[in-house]
Amino acid sequence: MAKLKLKIACQGYDWAKPILDGSIQPDGIEIESESLFPAVTFDRVLGKGEFDAAELGLTYYVGTMALPDRPFVAIPVFPVRAFRLSSIFVKADGPIKTPKDLSGKKLGEAFTYAHDAGTWARGILRDYYGVPLFDHAAYFVGGVGHPVAPWDWMPFQPPARAKVTHIGRERTLDAMLEVGEIDALFSAIIPPGVATGKVRRLFDDAEAAERAYFAKSRSFPIMHTFVIRTEVYRKNPWVARALYDAFKLAKARVMEREKPQEYIPLTRMLPLYNEHQREIVNLMGQDYWPYGVAANRPTLDAFLGYHHDLGASQRRWKPEELFLPETLND
Repeated sequence: MAKLKLKIACQGYDWAKPILDGSIQPDGIEIESESLFPAVTFDRVLGKGEFDAAELGLTYYVGTMALPDRPFVAIPVFPVRAFRLSSIFVKADGPIKTPKDLSGKKLGEAFTYAHDAGTWARGILRDYYGVPLFDHAAYFVGGVGHPVAPWDWMPFQPPARAKVTHIGRERTLDAMLEVGEIDALFSAIIPPGVATGKVRRLFDDAEAAERAYFAKSRSFPIMHTFVIRTEVYRKNPWVARALYDAFKLAKARVMEREKPQEYIPLTRMLPLYNEHQREIVNLMGQDYWPYGVAANRPTLDAFLGYHHDLGASQRRWKPEELFLPETLND
């Protein structure tokens, strides 16, 4: 029986490589893959209608769910997770010293309003540091180290109260921060000004702040998920479970490989790797990168609350509404 050919896009993360390179093949599926930087994938899958299945930012996927003809369904696979207090940047010699100093200030956000890193960072600042979501003078979006055009494929529009301005195709948020045109920047991309000393992180010890956040919330923020085009799923509903099972197997193999290596030479050029791995397991448990809804419900629920409160979704979705029913019970 001929296999179903699917064209997919996902950056070449360790836990995706076995799918992308064909060493793990989903049952009944022949994969044609492209490994792309996420922003490129988002543009091509949302703006240009390419790919049968792809990595997609969680904020953009949730934004498509209310569209009249919902273009995607999703499986609870999470290619990118990251703590985001380290993604808040300020002018090195500027007036912002503490989170509460952001009140009433001008904020920059990489690429778009309510992108994944910004949504998480702003929600955490509200819940754990008392910084209101909308108590700011204005929001500026655009490129960080390089100018970018407005993303006209965005599946949602910012609320009017956010006062969002795209900075255009000639300017960068990093340069604006360096000269004080904005007071802070939310970005998953490290601004070039960090290397020159003109920009710094808001939190001097961001790792300690992120560990403390996890200890309180037990949430490891989710940035991206994996979507399937609705028309592909309707014609072949079995592909969802086949892809989900393959991604779970790929992750399990990587997790096994990543265990601290006691008696063999390290396979990674990273000093103190074993010690770091033990610290992570002690803090976050053996499965520190869980897939599925049950293990991620508090994390997903927190994100959906932030997304709605920021005006990026018109209704507050529930975690189980994001994913296909056949992937909910592991």
